Amino acid sequence: MTAFTIASFNVKNLIGPDKEYYRFQSYTPEEYAWKEDWLADQIATLNADVIGFQEIFEEDPLHATITRADRYGMDSNAASLPGADKRYRHRAIFDRLAYRDYGNAALAFAPNVHDGAPGQRRPGVAVLSRLGFAEEPQIIQVLDRPLQIPFQTFGGDEGGHFTIHKLSRPILKVRVPVAGRVITVFNCHLKSKLGEYIRPEGAEFAPEADLTQYDPIGRALGAARAAMRRMAEAWVLRGAIVQELRAGNPVIVLGDFNDGEHAVSTEIITGEVPFRNYAWMLRHDAQHRGDRYTEAESVQITEDIEALRLHPAEKLFVRKSLRDMVYTAAFGGNYESIDQIMLSRHFLPDWKGHIGEMTYFSVLNDHLTDGSHPEAPYNKLASDHGQIMATIELNGDP
Repeated sequence: MTAFTIASFNVKNLIGPDKEYYRFQSYTPEEYAWKEDWLADQIATLNADVIGFQEIFEEDPLHATITRADRYGMDSNAASLPGADKRYRHRAIFDRLAYRDYGNAALAFAPNVHDGAPGQRRPGVAVLSRLGFAEEPQIIQVLDRPLQIPFQTFGGDEGGHFTIHKLSRPILKVRVPVAGRVITVFNCHLKSKLGEYIRPEGAEFAPEADLTQYDPIGRALGAARAAMRRMAEAWVLRGAIVQELRAGNPVIVLGDFNDGEHAVSTEIITGEVPFRNYAWMLRHDAQHRGDRYTEAESVQITEDIEALRLHPAEKLFVRKSLRDMVYTAAFGGNYESIDQIMLSRHFLPDWKGHIGEMTYFSVLNDHLTDGSHPEAPYNKLASDHGQIMATIELNGDP
């Protein structure tokens, strides 16, 4: 069997020193050196074959961080691995300990089309792959046709519509060759829960941003706008996922979903959970109360839904290990997982067509501090997200 590891890492605002990314926010050279050191140490600890990064403002600092990670990893090898003259050098434990550098790895970076002047920068995403890419990576952000979501009122009047032309951040799609197979990987960073407020023409700021004139209704509407945008972006990603699955391609989706597993936006990405038995359900075109789907139709509907579902690696691992405490973000006493790795059924061992399975899931979250606590500024130099990684073993020859 062939095993590989895949991870998701929101680095929290990676950019070079003395560069204002958001208004009045930048790193001194000392702060940047500290941050690069911390990020490199996390990358070396993950030692993953494929890593999806979020919040990358510039490609050069990411290259520098990876180079530093390689240096740390090689130092670890020198200290931990036995020399060629040792009889026990082939023991499996040393395969686990060994760090493999990214010197020949492929790196794809998707800049954000909304990126602007200093103080108004917008981050992109990246994918690092020791396994390379089977073809040119693709960036999904500017839509070929505007996404227009119509609404209908109960009174029958025109309900208006919600339209987006561009995603808030890019989605990066890469195809990774593994042991004679090609796996489609999507790396995403959906719109955050931060309220989206409209600044009137000629004004310096949106009225809702002035907390001395607190506007609870306006701020609630800003949260609603952010949620609608996040769900629309999830729908765009869902369309790209379904296209891959219908082509028969194994799919892994990872990144910062900015929502929990049971949020509507996450469920849009993963797809519906099939009903237990559709033969119990009234038909869509029912003519009487007993007009229900047949047993054959129930089987067909279930298969159609299952074929296009994704499954959270975290929950698969919890089920396997009886572990019940995984979180990747903390704020105001709320610990939750908003970073995800989602797998198509190609990686479920109980599906007859599976090509492999996830054997382990890990999270690096000891560094997280509650954002409402005084020590939270430490997160500027580290990350306010935990890093997650899945180990996947593929079956024999495809």
